[in-house]
Amino acid sequence: MRTLYRRAAGLAWTAPALVLLAVFVYLPLVQNFGYSTLTWDIYSGSQEFAGLDNYRDLFADPVFWTSFTNNLWYALLSVVFQVFGALLLAALVESIRSTRWQRALRTIYFIPSAISLTVAGLLFYFIYEPNLGLLNHALEAVAPGTFDHAWLGQESTAMTAVIAMSQWQGFGYSTLLFAVAIQRIPAELHEAAALDGAGPVRRFFRVTLPLVREMTGLMVLVTVSGAFQVFNEVMVMTSGGPDNSTHVLGTWLYRSGFVRNDFGHAAAIGTVIFVITLTIAMAQLWFTRRRRVEW
Repeated sequence: MRTLYRRAAGLAWTAPALVLLAVFVYLPLVQNFGYSTLTWDIYSGSQEFAGLDNYRDLFADPVFWTSFTNNLWYALLSVVFQVFGALLLAALVESIRSTRWQRALRTIYFIPSAISLTVAGLLFYFIYEPNLGLLNHALEAVAPGTFDHAWLGQESTAMTAVIAMSQWQGFGYSTLLFAVAIQRIPAELHEAAALDGAGPVRRFFRVTLPLVREMTGLMVLVTVSGAFQVFNEVMVMTSGGPDNSTHVLGTWLYRSGFVRNDFGHAAAIGTVIFVITLTIAMAQLWFTRRRRVEW
């Protein structure tokens, strides 16, 4: 009887959260899938059942595949810089003996993360400006007439330029999280490794890296999932141009729904984004759980 009462009490406490999740998360997901099977003109209100036609049109759309490729490229570079790069930088900062310098460097690296994405996008928009931008002026001073470039105006460099801005903006936050994880490692383990003759590099791979694997797995999951939900950076800096070369799934969804008035197509893109992020999350959780059991 007491066990039944505890279960009922626990359910009562969690019921409000479950209701909110059902109303604001799971119900919209189901509704979005329903909308993706319609040809829907939101301005006139006309709806017509289209079945899976929106998905067929979506997978035949070259801009969709360009957007998907950009998201993959975004995810790959984000993992390199915001996970492994941030982990390496956090280890270097935490290895400094001076507490004052540690605090100063954490603050310096975190400052870009305190800037909103919109402001950061506009800032880099002016840095990349081909005639008056800081980047071209700096390159001109180093090698006149060699590196001048319309960074956001050419398909070959526009997406990489957008990704570079986002890495600068989010790098400090990832570094701070890894610094917290490294601080939780008992100092005795590093001291014992040093007494055994392990140098800084070996201590990083043998002590630090294994003991922050939980944070590393979480950061990979968050970073990759976030890379498939990118929107503000692209909209502020390029709006998907030039010639649709910098569209990501989020911006192509917006343009399909609110510019082309094809909300069935936009809902199909939303479903694809959900399936991708869910698959990545489940794969990462499965891999993390398996490694935890092995270790």
